[in-house]
Amino acid sequence: MPERNLDFDTVIDRKGTYSLKYDFAKERHMPEDVLPLWVADMDFRTTSYVEDAVVKRAAHAIYGYSEPGSAYFDAISGWISRQHGWNVRREWLVKTPGVVFALAMCVKAFTKPGDGVLLQLPVYYPFMEVIEDNGRRVVSNDLIRNEDGYYIMDAEGFEKKIKEEKIKLFFLCNPHNPVGRVWTKDELVIIGDICVRNGVTVVSDEIHQDFAFNGKHIPFASIKKEYEDISITCTSPSKTFNLASMLISNIFIPNAGLRHSFRKEVDAAGISQLSVLGLIACEAAYRDGREWYEAMMSYVRSNIEYVRDFTDKRLKGVEMCPHEGTYLVWLDFSGTGLNADELDDRIIHKAKLWLDSGRVFGAIGEGFQRINAACPRSILKEALERIESVL
Repeated sequence: MPERNLDFDTVIDRKGTYSLKYDFAKERHMPEDVLPLWVADMDFRTTSYVEDAVVKRAAHAIYGYSEPGSAYFDAISGWISRQHGWNVRREWLVKTPGVVFALAMCVKAFTKPGDGVLLQLPVYYPFMEVIEDNGRRVVSNDLIRNEDGYYIMDAEGFEKKIKEEKIKLFFLCNPHNPVGRVWTKDELVIIGDICVRNGVTVVSDEIHQDFAFNGKHIPFASIKKEYEDISITCTSPSKTFNLASMLISNIFIPNAGLRHSFRKEVDAAGISQLSVLGLIACEAAYRDGREWYEAMMSYVRSNIEYVRDFTDKRLKGVEMCPHEGTYLVWLDFSGTGLNADELDDRIIHKAKLWLDSGRVFGAIGEGFQRINAACPRSILKEALERIESVL
């Protein structure tokens, strides 16, 4: 059966569908008529193979406790091998209801209350939340923005923070959200070697692994056996195939000791079997979704280029940071002369846009906005024109 869901231009009404993006503006203190391009889900229908698989399973009408068979792992491992050249093993896999949940389990498994957990701001804000909510300390070795606008890692500061703060756990965002970097092998080796020699466990959030537009995504654990032994790699079909509400993530932990400690925390949280529809959707996506994925990537790539061109030509004082990965674009408004409060006010109350304010990614993000480019071009065009109108 051919793929049916290859129309990415049609605007689909998501209101009234329990959509976090479209149905909860008022509850989240936003104007009710705001146009949302904040949370990281797409405004596209997923592959028709997932649609059909879920409908077929739902029609069975018995939704008892479920576990996947070998076909589930084969679909995931085949995708990762073909896409990223990493051969994962079945015994490494621990399924969780989400990557953020897995991050929280890592904090509980590998640190003690009061310990510092290292990250690199600006970064996906749930990193900070799961650290602080579990009684640990956020320790940031901030990324550095070079003269070309690229964010790079501060290797010297990285090791210094590890030693000074007695760090045992590091959250790596790879590809990086929100700055859009796809880390190179050389960059990953520098921090990887530091972590190995200092006994630091690395949690690599690779949920955006399939969105490398420039460069190539390299799974951290695949680089060296020493990295494999210290790594928890967090993956999910939720970004790639727009399945966030299916609550399915695949966490790969090669080291048996780390895996045992992680599983212990997952068990203590009361998680055993996951949603059968999530399992079905994940398997179908990785097994049959290639055509949809490639078409979606082409469309999103074009959207990102559209944002770049529009920003360069029409948004005075705004700079789009060099973009390599994710479908989330990082815009620097510092050239407008607006402070963070003024910027948020113009975006939200004058432009009537709901973006992610840069400040939620850490103080270093003030003066920036993150915009989601995984939507029909007409929505993206409307959003950018609204920004233009209030500048």
